[in-house]
Amino acid sequence: MRSEPAVWFPAVRAGTGTDVFTRRLCEALNAKGIRAEISWLPQRAEFLPWTVRRPKLPEWANVVHVNTWLHPRFIPRGVPVVATLHHAVHDPALRPYKGWWRATYHGHWIAPIERRVMRRAQRVVAVSSFAADMARQTLCDIPLQVIRNGIDTVRFRPAGDRISPHHPLRLLYVGSWMARKGVDLLAPIMRELGDGFVLYCTRGSMVERDKAAIPPNMIDMGRLSGDQVVAAMQRADVFLFPSRSEGFGLVAAEAMACGLPVVATRGSSLPEVVEDGVTGVLCPQDDVAAFARAIRRLADPALWRRMSANAVVRARDAFSKDVALDAYCGVYRDAISKFGRSER
Repeated sequence: MRSEPAVWFPAVRAGTGTDVFTRRLCEALNAKGIRAEISWLPQRAEFLPWTVRRPKLPEWANVVHVNTWLHPRFIPRGVPVVATLHHAVHDPALRPYKGWWRATYHGHWIAPIERRVMRRAQRVVAVSSFAADMARQTLCDIPLQVIRNGIDTVRFRPAGDRISPHHPLRLLYVGSWMARKGVDLLAPIMRELGDGFVLYCTRGSMVERDKAAIPPNMIDMGRLSGDQVVAAMQRADVFLFPSRSEGFGLVAAEAMACGLPVVATRGSSLPEVVEDGVTGVLCPQDDVAAFARAIRRLADPALWRRMSANAVVRARDAFSKDVALDAYCGVYRDAISKFGRSER
C-alpha cells in the first residue's frame, strides 16, 4: 500500500460544526496536493443507517477518515481508518441539560457506535484534551492523539486597527440555541449589564415564549453562515460564550482570531482555548454576576486593547489550520503504515 495518503470522508450531513470541520479539512488537503473527497450521507444515516445505501470506497483512496458518530455500516473493510472525536456529550455533568430522550439517545445509541468505531480505527484523534479524557472515562481507554481544530487566520482576522471598543460595548454570541451552550444565561447577563451593552446573537427561529423574556439590549441576527459569521465577529468587541460543555470551542477560537476577547465558562475544553486574563476571562459555570463583571471590565479601552491583541496572536500561533493539517497528514501516514504491518 502506498504511503502518501489519499483520503476519503464518508460523512453524515448533520448541519453542525462537524460538517464545517470535514469540509475545511478536505479543502485544505486538496490545496496541499493530497487527494481528498467527501461522500455526504443524509442526516437519517445517523439514526436509521439501514435505510441509507452504503457509498462505495473510491478506488484511489488508501485511508478513510470518519467522525466517531458514523455508524460502522458505512466504514469499509480492508483499508486503514482514522476517526476524529469531536464531542464530549457523555460528560455526566451534562445530564441535567439533556432531557430524557437525548440522554437515552447518547447513552444507548451513540456511545456503542463510538466504542465500535474507536476500536476499529487504526488512529483516533480528539479535538481537545478534555474530549480525550472524557472519552477514556466514558467510552473506552485507548490511545488518543489530540489535534485541536485549525482556523483559517487569513479569513478570520480583525477588520482594522481599532484602539478601543464601541460604546455601547458590542457583545456577540454565535452558536446553537440549546441549554448545553448556556443560552438561557444570555438574557439574565444582559439584564444585569443594562445600558451601555448590547448583545448580537444568532437566535434564529425562537419560540414566542423566549422572545417575551428577551431584554431590549439583545438583538437577534437570525442564522448566519460563512462570511456573515466573519463579518459579525469583525463588527463586535467581545465574544460571550457561557457554554456548559464544548468538545473544542471552535467558534471561540475563531472569535479570538478576529480580535475579540472571549468571556466564557471555566470548564470543559474552554480553558484550552481561552487564556484567563490574557485573551479573555473565564467565569464559573452559570454565574451570571461573574459574567457581567467580566464584561464590564472589558469596556476599559486599555484592557480590551491588550486582550484583543493577545487573542489574535494566540489564535494564529496555537490554532493555525496549517498546524492541524500537518498533524493530520502525519496521522494518515501512520495509520497506513500501522495497517500495512498488521496485514503482513
